[in-house]
Amino acid sequence: MFENKDDSSTSIGSLGEFGLIDHLTKNFKIKQKSTVKGIGDDAAVISCDSKKEIVVSTDFLIEGVHFDLSYVPLKHLGYKAVIVNLSDIYSMNAEPTQITVSVAVSNRFPVEALEELYAGITAAAKIYNVDVVGGDTTSSTTGLIISITAIGTVNKGEAIYRSGAKENDLLVVTGDLGAAYMGLQVLEREKEVYKVNPNSQPDLEPYSYLVERQLKPEARKDISGLLKELDVKPTSMIDISDGLSSEIIHICKNSKAGCNLFEDKIPLDPQVISTCEEFNLDSTTIALSGGEDYELLFTIKTEDYPKIKANPHLTVIGHMTDEKEGIHLISRVGTKIPLVARGWNALRAND
Repeated sequence: MFENKDDSSTSIGSLGEFGLIDHLTKNFKIKQKSTVKGIGDDAAVISCDSKKEIVVSTDFLIEGVHFDLSYVPLKHLGYKAVIVNLSDIYSMNAEPTQITVSVAVSNRFPVEALEELYAGITAAAKIYNVDVVGGDTTSSTTGLIISITAIGTVNKGEAIYRSGAKENDLLVVTGDLGAAYMGLQVLEREKEVYKVNPNSQPDLEPYSYLVERQLKPEARKDISGLLKELDVKPTSMIDISDGLSSEIIHICKNSKAGCNLFEDKIPLDPQVISTCEEFNLDSTTIALSGGEDYELLFTIKTEDYPKIKANPHLTVIGHMTDEKEGIHLISRVGTKIPLVARGWNALRAND
């Protein structure tokens, strides 16, 4: 249908997901007064009345790109598909209220398989108190495709964007990083072992935390309430889906700021550290580039530090600088290294 005979054409993979979005959407203009925030953040924000704003986010999960059904149970997949969208809503300081679910499926899946998928969706909707209000189903020639749109609300003027960070603001992260990626590495290794010996039974007990973070992540619905209790309002916020380095760069780009991230402050679970040693991987690299943690990354004013410093859920990992200073990782020995986004790129060409 479309034949490209131009040898000088640009590959999609060379732009990456966010470069492609920027390229394709650069000519979109906001025309509706109700559009408070369009493309360029974790979710769109739409004005609905004098007190509330609607927050909307959507994501695809594609078999063979985002998940492998040889080790991902369908119930877990349905649960995770909801979570990755709700995380975007929480990162806007909003409360999710509804989701729509669209599924494209090939005829290799029986009805019982889809029942398992929807059991996971139902469980997530119940736990996070959101209503499933619509969607679509159609056929697929390439396997299973899931698209979920999440809708939430936030008080007017209280949405938090990527663009509000200022020089000297502190960079804060929730939870710990890198576990989801290492869980994926464990599952991939066991898949290869199974190919060689189908009778082998994997022992995943030593990696239980990592595998759970990969197969059944949770969105940080607790953080908005926690910050309100502490009387802290972030100046910017984003969820960590593509890796810490990518998300820091998003905040810096949108806020027109630089950043110093301190390697020795990055929170790592002991299971991540020991498994990185086992796989001969650098734990800092995994935290920076692994992705799928669905923790929240945000900035706060310096004067708010005493309010959060003793909280076990929050870790200060750096501070914002002038844009001209750039974006850097300060290593454990004090070396200043430019921070580069090397997180997962679904559009990267296969070598």
